[in-house]
Amino acid sequence: MDAAMSEEDRQRFTALIYLSNGTEPVVYSRVRGGTLYTVDTGKKITAIGAHVLMPNHFHLLVKETSKNGITEFMRRLTTAYSMYFNKRHERVGPLFQGTFKAEHLDTDEYLKYMFAYIHLNPVTLVEAKWKEEGIKNPKRAKEYLSEYKHSSFLDYSGNSRKENVTLSKNEFPEYFSEANDFEKFIQDWLLYKVEPRTK
Repeated sequence: MDAAMSEEDRQRFTALIYLSNGTEPVVYSRVRGGTLYTVDTGKKITAIGAHVLMPNHFHLLVKETSKNGITEFMRRLTTAYSMYFNKRHERVGPLFQGTFKAEHLDTDEYLKYMFAYIHLNPVTLVEAKWKEEGIKNPKRAKEYLSEYKHSSFLDYSGNSRKENVTLSKNEFPEYFSEANDFEKFIQDWLLYKVEPRTK
């Protein structure tokens, strides 16, 4: 994925997460006259629990709800975005390297951890070594997350926005039934101190 994405490119990718998750073909011309998030995508082929778009990669928390749904969803998403990006930037060839990497989340603890991992990913853009050293300025990190539009962080924080339709929250455990549950969960992670390594 190209790190030189424009804001329009980011908006398109985020919208394609929604548009690619259905039985209807991704035909962008059908959007004219409406908004991307009101297009009928047909029956959902996966359940999306969380997402984040970073400058050169993305993370998705996806649950399979139909046979081969995740594979089909990823094929649709990467194909649609590659076609858009290549046309817009007058380029040819593949945009994504190799196949997508997937991890099976087999415990409740691991699933909850992934909600944190995905939503905290943008902190890397303001504190590059936070995963190794902990977050030095939790207030600044929280403010940055609250302004980062290309993530489902805002959807779990109680914001009302069109991108919210991308998520299938009811398909996942109800960890955050209220916005302040999610806020407390994130705050705990922002304040987490990494233990110094002993030699």
